[in-house]
This record gives sequence, structure tokens and C-alpha cells, in this order.
Amino acid sequence: MKLLPLHLFTLLASLFVSCQRTDSREPEFLLRASLLTNEQHTQTKAFQYFEEILWERSGGRIKLETYPAEQMAKEIEAIRLIQAGVIDMAVTGSLLNNWIEIAAFCELPFLLRDSADMQTLINGPVGKRIEEEIREKTGLRIVGYFEAGARHLTSNRPIRHPDELNGLIVRVPSVPSFVTAWQALGAKPTPMAYSEVFISLQQGTIEAMENPLATIKAGGFAEVQQYVNLTAHVISWVYPVIGEKQFQRFPDDLKEIFLEAARDMQQYEHQLFLEGSRSVKRELEAAGMEFIEVDKAAFIEKARDDIYRSLSPEMQTVYDEVIQQIR
Repeated sequence: MKLLPLHLFTLLASLFVSCQRTDSREPEFLLRASLLTNEQHTQTKAFQYFEEILWERSGGRIKLETYPAEQMAKEIEAIRLIQAGVIDMAVTGSLLNNWIEIAAFCELPFLLRDSADMQTLINGPVGKRIEEEIREKTGLRIVGYFEAGARHLTSNRPIRHPDELNGLIVRVPSVPSFVTAWQALGAKPTPMAYSEVFISLQQGTIEAMENPLATIKAGGFAEVQQYVNLTAHVISWVYPVIGEKQFQRFPDDLKEIFLEAARDMQQYEHQLFLEGSRSVKRELEAAGMEFIEVDKAAFIEKARDDIYRSLSPEMQTVYDEVIQQIR
């Protein structure tokens, strides 16, 4: 499907905002979404667009309120709140490894090489199994995906080889495979909510973190980190999700409207992501960050076996299947 120019999406969104401000209709369904990312991030902007098109296309029957920057809850708490029916939506992915093992493949370190590999996994049988198990075992319905790009290590000293990590305290999300990978590499991984990372770097509680470039920029991490070490250890994406129970409360016509709007949200976010990808490296350099080429083969060699051994025999079979698909 041909993508609309970004400025047309922006114009449509602004028109919808204008309509909503003057509309006093009471919605049949009020949804609340808790996001990890702040207001500057493409994922938050996409959800704000989603708010407007949901309201407009449903004729005011569905209203969505978005709470960015973990204002409402940390990511892992947001999942539990959706399951409890307190809130309705979030953006998540590999964190669901705390519930189901196969969710590790959403961001398994040193598995995928690039966006093409990511697309192969998401659209292949393993991706379909991930989606089904998330819905059946966690009660969350995936309604799209947001590509986030490669995750890189940031620090205040250059890291070119894993031997240079030397116990570096690295913040990681609360994902078992991330902890395994950074331990194998010689760092000291410290699981921590994203909203706590900036102040922890500022205070020296942690020394480094890892994230995609867009998140590094949106979070203002150039203020507290000097180097971006181009580890590309994870090709990253996340899923916008809604509680399955919440979704099933919609009548059939609103289910269709909701899913169509979610597809358009994914398309809109992808356009923002592509637009930002062209300039984010330059912007981080302008903010004072230095990009460091690393010995990628050494990182892979040192971590890959430990990551594989950390998987159950069933998931090792899935790993081998993914490798066959993408190679």
C-alpha cells in the first residue's frame, strides 16, 4: 500500500484535534494507554494520532487517553494493570519474556542482523506463534508493531571490544536474555525502569545503558553520556497491545474500526521513524556524542553461546528455526 506523505498525516491529525476540542459527546468506551516513551518519541506521537482517528472514525464512541513517559506506570506494571482491567493499552515486547519464554525472540541479542531479518521473523511462523502465545497466555492482543532500529551501548568511555567492559554497570530492561547477554560480555547488567535511567546516569548509580538511537535522542541522553558504541546487539521492535478482554467488549463494528485505525497508526509511526532515522545520528553528534565502531564479531562470539544455552530445549529449536529462515 502506498504511504501518504508525512505532512498529510500531520494535517489530518491537526484537523481531528480541532474536531475533538469542540465535541462534547460522551464516549461509550474510554481507553487509557501507558507508554514508556516521552512526548518527543515517534511512538508517543503515533498514539496521539491514534487518539484522534479513533475518536473521529468511531463517531465519538471510542476515546483514548495516552500517558507517556511512564507517568501512569512502569512498563511491567502497565502489563499487570491491563491484565487487571485497570488500564487498556501499552507498548511492549521482549519484557513479556517474564510471562512467556517465546517473547524473548522479540529482542533476542545477536540473533537478527537488520530490518529485513526482523520482517522475516515477524511475518513468519515464529512471529505468528509469538502473537498467538501473547494473546492466549498473557491476555494481550497485538494490534501492530513499531520498528525501533538497532540497540547500541552508550557510555562515558569508548568500548570497542567486550574485554573493555570490565564490569561496566549497564542498565538493561527487565528482560532475562538482556541480563544473560551483558553478563556473558563481562558487564554488570542492572535491570531498571526506563523512567529511572536518566537520573541514575546523572547520579552515577549506573554507568551505561543501551537503546535505539531514536530513544537515545528523545531521552536527552547526550547530556549524560558521551559515546555511542555501535554494538547493534539487538534489532529492536515493540508491539502496541490492548487487553483481549477490553477488545472483546467492543461490538463488531468498533472492533473493525479499532483494528483499521491501529494499522494506520503503525503506518504513521513508521513514516516518523524513517524520517527521524535520516537525521538522528547527525543530531546526536551535534549534541556532543561520538560514535564508536566496535569489533562486532567479538561481541557475538563472546555472548552467543551463553544466550543459546539460557533457552529451554524447545526454544533452542525455535532459535534454530529462526536462523534457518533468516539465513
